[in-house]
Amino acid sequence: MLQNIRDNSQGLIAKVIIGLIVAVFALWGVEGIIGGLITTPPIAEVNGEEINELQLQNSMQQVLASVGADAAASLDPGFVEDIALNQLIDEVLLRQSADRSALAVSSERIDRFILNSPQFQIDGVFDQDLAVRTMASMGFSAPLYREDLARRMALSQIANAYAASNFLTEGELEQLIALQRQTRDFRYIAVPMGARTLDEAISPGSIADYYAANQEQFREPESIVARYVALDQDAISGEIEVAPEELLAQYERERGEYQGAVEKRASHILFETFGMTQAEATAAAEAAKQRLDDGEDFAALALELSSDTISARAGGDIGYTDGTAFPPEVEQALNELSLGEISGPVTSEFGVHIVQLTEDAENEYPPFEEVSARIERELKRAEVELIYAGRLEELSNLAFESGDLSGISTQLGLPVMTSEPIGRIGGADIFADPAVVEALFSDEVLLDGNNSEVIELDNTRAAVVRVEQFNESRIRPLEEVEAEITVLLRTEREREAAANLGGTVLAALEAGDDVDALLDLNGLEWTGAEATARNSFTVNPELIEHVFAMPRPEGAPRYGGTVLANGTYVAVELTAVNPGAVDEIPEDQRRGLMDSLTADLGNNDFQRYLQTLREDAEITRSQPTTFDDPAPLTP
Repeated sequence: MLQNIRDNSQGLIAKVIIGLIVAVFALWGVEGIIGGLITTPPIAEVNGEEINELQLQNSMQQVLASVGADAAASLDPGFVEDIALNQLIDEVLLRQSADRSALAVSSERIDRFILNSPQFQIDGVFDQDLAVRTMASMGFSAPLYREDLARRMALSQIANAYAASNFLTEGELEQLIALQRQTRDFRYIAVPMGARTLDEAISPGSIADYYAANQEQFREPESIVARYVALDQDAISGEIEVAPEELLAQYERERGEYQGAVEKRASHILFETFGMTQAEATAAAEAAKQRLDDGEDFAALALELSSDTISARAGGDIGYTDGTAFPPEVEQALNELSLGEISGPVTSEFGVHIVQLTEDAENEYPPFEEVSARIERELKRAEVELIYAGRLEELSNLAFESGDLSGISTQLGLPVMTSEPIGRIGGADIFADPAVVEALFSDEVLLDGNNSEVIELDNTRAAVVRVEQFNESRIRPLEEVEAEITVLLRTEREREAAANLGGTVLAALEAGDDVDALLDLNGLEWTGAEATARNSFTVNPELIEHVFAMPRPEGAPRYGGTVLANGTYVAVELTAVNPGAVDEIPEDQRRGLMDSLTADLGNNDFQRYLQTLREDAEITRSQPTTFDDPAPLTP
């Protein structure tokens, strides 16, 4: 039978049929042929239109691709799924709205877009084969890509309608700038926590009451005391000896191959030959050299005469050379000069130079003592890596075969070490590696009592761990935490004392009383803050937030008080509110600000429109999502 099929497939009709199949696959893709044969259950419905699992998976891939591989690896899959589903719902709602509004995109416009897309062009010219391959790499056949493009262009018409139709009047701009660039004049009294309650003892009863009410605060998480062995290339390197004569021989080879890099620094005065003849430039250079010989300053003369205006502003300095940076003629002149000496006229392709050698330093190969350790490491490296690879394989086998670490220690000569208690957040040394902590708390190691598999910490270290002791989570007893509670209670009392004193100061200010004596008694003083902006870095941001929330003073100062996160109480006297002015902003910045604000307004309108579509729609989901807020679509 197989032979019959083989024979028949060589005929003309068979070749025509195969050709048609290939053409269909090229134009519509596999999904276009078999897509109708495969159905996936809906995961949501939007006004009766289904969204299936395949659509969700594609949308999730787009979300992950948009944030990048590094960020995607740390995202919770459920969170990504919620964002992707909400985006799909928004797209369906917008498309349904476009259909109701009879929005359409002409075939000619789609064709122009495809023809003008750089991703489909070679040297600026549309290439059909490239277009088909690119569409296929995106998961589309040509008809499906056109359909998707038409849908996206229709949706963009709605978004652009909001983004492009908004505007901002000059009056609105002035109001926004008045708020955005507003400054405030105020002064304040800071009452920090201090030592005002040290004469008040913290009673044992208060400590016991706090402990009883806050026991979870003193819960010690579960932990593991681990035993482990570590394979380290550095330790292996210590086992290998390199003969002193081998080290010295390698040092001599390297020193012989080293060509000491000579660095010279130079200044010049250049006379270009573009505006004068060669003879005139040389004559001008000779005259300049004579003036230098007569004692004139090189830097001043370079600024006066040099055609190289950039170096002239730096005293003629043209930087460093290793022998190749400057024209060959200049390099040759520098090699003949002593430090500080000035050359006669030097002709190059750029003109005629007067050259001065300003620095001359030769880098010598470092002495043996400085590089011997590095040479030793490099001579050992190949052997160390070979030994490490063999022991790593042996360690992997022993970790699986052994019931404990003693056999590994004996055969590989690795000491068995014991850790401090390690929680799920990790610890020091190898336990700072999440892979080690994950292995330690795995069922195979923690519950079954096995050795872990070999954990490669990096390219030079590996470890095997096992559980020595498991410590259940516990509430630390009162005697262990008594000192901590004492500090907490003392801090709370100091916070209350600062707030009470600050409140007293504020009450006196509001009553119009003189507070100077009160301030002197408590070592407090006023601090001024004139013309302070919302984004000022000179004042605590918590205080700025409070000051800008205070009402505008009307004829008399406004007073207010707030407690900062560090426990400091601040009493504020607000004296003036200074609105920002449009004429203080340069014209180009003003236009940019107006464009930005207009775009923001358009986007806000679009989001409100989208929210209205959601509220009016009938949306059902097969399962609830954990991310309730829809992921916004931006125009």
